Amino acid sequence: MIKNSMKLTFVAAMLAGMSVGANAATTDLGTLNTDPTTFGGTVSGTGVAFSDIFTFDGSQSIASSFSVVDVPLTVGGVNFDGILTGLSLFSAGANGVVGGGDDTLLGSSAGTGAGDSLTLNYDQPLSGASFITVTGISNGSAGAIYAGAMAAAIPEPETYAMLLAGLGLMGAVVRRRSNRKTS
Repeated sequence: MIKNSMKLTFVAAMLAGMSVGANAATTDLGTLNTDPTTFGGTVSGTGVAFSDIFTFDGSQSIASSFSVVDVPLTVGGVNFDGILTGLSLFSAGANGVVGGGDDTLLGSSAGTGAGDSLTLNYDQPLSGASFITVTGISNGSAGAIYAGAMAAAIPEPETYAMLLAGLGLMGAVVRRRSNRKTS
Protein backbone atom coordinates (compact mmCIF):
# COMPACT_ATOMS: atom_id res chain seq x y z
CA MET A 1 0.00 0.00 0.00
CA ILE A 2 2.77 2.41 0.89
CA LYS A 3 4.72 1.41 -2.23
CA ASN A 4 1.72 2.24 -4.45
CA SER A 5 1.20 5.65 -2.82
CA MET A 6 4.94 6.40 -3.20
CA LYS A 7 4.75 5.46 -6.88
CA LEU A 8 1.69 7.67 -7.39
CA THR A 9 3.40 10.56 -5.58
CA PHE A 10 6.51 10.12 -7.72
CA VAL A 11 4.45 10.04 -10.92
CA ALA A 12 2.50 13.14 -9.85
CA ALA A 13 5.74 14.98 -9.09
CA MET A 14 7.18 14.00 -12.49
CA LEU A 15 4.07 15.23 -14.31
CA ALA A 16 4.12 18.50 -12.38
CA GLY A 17 7.79 18.99 -13.22
CA MET A 18 7.18 18.34 -16.91
CA SER A 19 4.30 20.82 -17.02
CA VAL A 20 6.58 23.51 -15.57
CA GLY A 21 9.04 22.81 -18.41
CA ALA A 22 6.46 23.41 -21.16
CA ASN A 23 4.79 26.61 -22.23
CA ALA A 24 1.58 27.11 -24.20
CA ALA A 25 -0.54 30.21 -24.67
CA THR A 26 -3.60 31.02 -26.80
CA THR A 27 -4.13 34.56 -28.10
CA ASP A 28 -7.04 35.89 -30.21
CA LEU A 29 -5.88 38.26 -32.98
CA GLY A 30 -9.32 39.22 -34.33
CA THR A 31 -10.04 39.44 -38.07
CA LEU A 32 -7.23 38.98 -40.59
CA ASN A 33 -7.11 41.83 -43.11
CA THR A 34 -4.66 43.50 -45.52
CA ASP A 35 -3.05 45.52 -42.73
CA PRO A 36 -0.36 43.40 -41.08
CA THR A 37 -1.41 42.02 -37.73
CA THR A 38 1.48 41.60 -35.34
CA PHE A 39 1.83 39.05 -32.58
CA GLY A 40 4.54 37.80 -30.29
CA GLY A 41 5.43 35.71 -27.31
CA THR A 42 7.84 35.32 -24.45
CA VAL A 43 9.05 32.19 -22.75
CA SER A 44 10.64 32.16 -19.29
CA GLY A 45 13.48 29.78 -18.48
CA THR A 46 16.12 28.00 -20.48
CA GLY A 47 15.37 24.78 -22.34
CA VAL A 48 11.60 25.34 -22.22
CA ALA A 49 9.60 24.01 -25.16
CA PHE A 50 6.71 26.21 -26.30
CA SER A 51 3.73 25.83 -28.61
CA ASP A 52 1.70 29.02 -28.73
CA ILE A 53 -1.62 29.34 -30.57
CA PHE A 54 -2.86 32.51 -32.28
CA THR A 55 -6.51 32.42 -33.38
CA PHE A 56 -8.10 34.70 -36.00
CA ASP A 57 -11.02 35.01 -38.40
CA GLY A 58 -9.70 34.56 -41.93
CA SER A 59 -13.01 34.68 -43.81
CA GLN A 60 -12.13 37.85 -45.76
CA SER A 61 -8.90 36.57 -47.27
CA ILE A 62 -8.07 35.01 -50.62
CA ALA A 63 -4.44 34.35 -49.65
CA SER A 64 -2.40 34.81 -46.50
CA SER A 65 1.19 35.25 -45.43
CA PHE A 66 2.65 34.51 -42.00
CA SER A 67 6.13 35.10 -40.63
CA VAL A 68 7.80 34.82 -37.24
CA VAL A 69 11.31 35.74 -36.10
CA ASP A 70 13.37 35.08 -32.98
CA VAL A 71 14.36 38.26 -31.12
CA PRO A 72 17.72 37.65 -29.39
CA LEU A 73 18.24 40.14 -26.59
CA THR A 74 20.90 40.58 -23.90
CA VAL A 75 20.37 43.08 -21.10
CA GLY A 76 22.74 43.28 -18.12
CA GLY A 77 23.99 39.72 -18.51
CA VAL A 78 20.46 38.32 -18.93
CA ASN A 79 20.05 36.58 -22.29
CA PHE A 80 16.84 35.91 -24.25
CA ASP A 81 17.18 33.64 -27.27
CA GLY A 82 15.19 30.87 -28.89
CA ILE A 83 15.08 28.33 -31.67
CA LEU A 84 11.91 28.36 -33.77
CA THR A 85 11.04 24.84 -34.87
CA GLY A 86 7.66 25.20 -36.57
CA LEU A 87 4.95 27.51 -37.89
CA SER A 88 1.66 25.83 -38.85
CA LEU A 89 -1.67 27.09 -40.20
CA PHE A 90 -4.92 25.32 -39.29
CA SER A 91 -8.62 25.69 -40.03
CA ALA A 92 -10.66 25.37 -36.83
CA GLY A 93 -13.27 23.37 -38.76
CA ALA A 94 -17.04 23.68 -38.91
CA ASN A 95 -17.42 24.09 -35.15
CA GLY A 96 -14.93 26.99 -35.07
CA VAL A 97 -13.28 25.64 -31.92
CA VAL A 98 -9.52 25.14 -31.64
CA GLY A 99 -8.97 21.52 -30.69
CA GLY A 100 -12.61 20.67 -31.41
CA GLY A 101 -11.74 17.47 -33.23
CA ASP A 102 -12.28 18.77 -36.76
CA ASP A 103 -9.19 21.00 -37.09
CA THR A 104 -7.41 20.71 -40.45
CA LEU A 105 -3.72 21.40 -41.12
CA LEU A 106 -3.54 23.77 -44.11
CA GLY A 107 0.21 24.37 -44.27
CA SER A 108 3.40 24.36 -42.23
CA SER A 109 6.98 25.55 -42.25
CA ALA A 110 9.72 23.81 -40.28
CA GLY A 111 12.80 25.47 -38.84
CA THR A 112 16.22 24.51 -40.10
CA GLY A 113 19.63 25.28 -38.69
CA ALA A 114 19.55 28.11 -36.16
CA GLY A 115 15.76 28.49 -36.41
CA ASP A 116 15.90 32.30 -36.40
CA SER A 117 12.86 32.86 -38.65
CA LEU A 118 10.00 31.05 -40.34
CA THR A 119 7.69 32.07 -43.19
CA LEU A 120 4.49 30.44 -44.42
CA ASN A 121 2.52 31.55 -47.49
CA TYR A 122 -0.95 30.14 -48.08
CA ASP A 123 -2.44 30.97 -51.48
CA GLN A 124 -5.94 29.54 -50.94
CA PRO A 125 -8.93 31.34 -49.37
CA LEU A 126 -9.43 30.84 -45.66
CA SER A 127 -12.95 30.34 -44.38
CA GLY A 128 -13.93 31.31 -40.88
CA ALA A 129 -12.06 30.49 -37.69
CA SER A 130 -8.40 29.67 -38.25
CA PHE A 131 -5.25 29.56 -36.16
CA ILE A 132 -1.49 29.33 -36.36
CA THR A 133 0.86 27.59 -33.97
CA VAL A 134 4.40 28.75 -33.27
CA THR A 135 6.65 26.09 -31.75
CA GLY A 136 10.20 26.21 -30.51
CA ILE A 137 12.52 25.99 -27.54
CA SER A 138 14.17 28.66 -25.45
CA ASN A 139 17.94 28.52 -25.17
CA GLY A 140 18.69 31.87 -23.56
CA SER A 141 19.60 32.08 -19.88
CA ALA A 142 16.30 33.87 -19.13
CA GLY A 143 14.10 32.47 -21.92
CA ALA A 144 13.09 33.49 -25.43
CA ILE A 145 11.27 36.30 -27.21
CA TYR A 146 9.73 36.07 -30.68
CA ALA A 147 7.66 38.37 -32.87
CA GLY A 148 5.55 37.76 -35.95
CA ALA A 149 3.20 39.30 -38.47
CA MET A 150 0.42 38.08 -40.71
CA ALA A 151 -1.66 39.67 -43.45
CA ALA A 152 -4.32 38.64 -45.94
CA ALA A 153 -4.48 39.48 -49.61
CA ILE A 154 -7.90 40.99 -50.28
CA PRO A 155 -8.66 42.13 -53.81
CA GLU A 156 -9.28 45.85 -54.26
CA PRO A 157 -12.32 47.05 -56.26
CA GLU A 158 -9.95 47.95 -59.14
CA THR A 159 -9.00 44.28 -59.39
CA TYR A 160 -12.63 43.28 -59.90
CA ALA A 161 -13.09 46.08 -62.48
CA MET A 162 -10.08 44.82 -64.45
CA LEU A 163 -11.41 41.26 -64.27
CA LEU A 164 -14.81 42.32 -65.63
CA ALA A 165 -13.20 44.44 -68.38
CA GLY A 166 -11.04 41.47 -69.40
CA LEU A 167 -14.04 39.16 -69.50
CA GLY A 168 -15.92 41.72 -71.60
CA LEU A 169 -13.05 41.95 -74.08
CA MET A 170 -12.82 38.16 -74.30
CA GLY A 171 -16.57 38.01 -74.95
CA ALA A 172 -16.27 40.62 -77.71
CA VAL A 173 -13.43 38.69 -79.37
CA VAL A 174 -15.39 35.42 -79.25
CA ARG A 175 -18.52 37.09 -80.65
CA ARG A 176 -16.53 38.74 -83.46
CA ARG A 177 -14.93 35.44 -84.41
CA SER A 178 -18.27 33.65 -84.41
CA ASN A 179 -19.79 36.41 -86.63
CA ARG A 180 -16.86 36.04 -89.07
CA LYS A 181 -17.39 32.30 -89.38
CA THR A 182 -21.12 32.65 -90.13
CA SER A 183 -20.62 35.27 -92.88
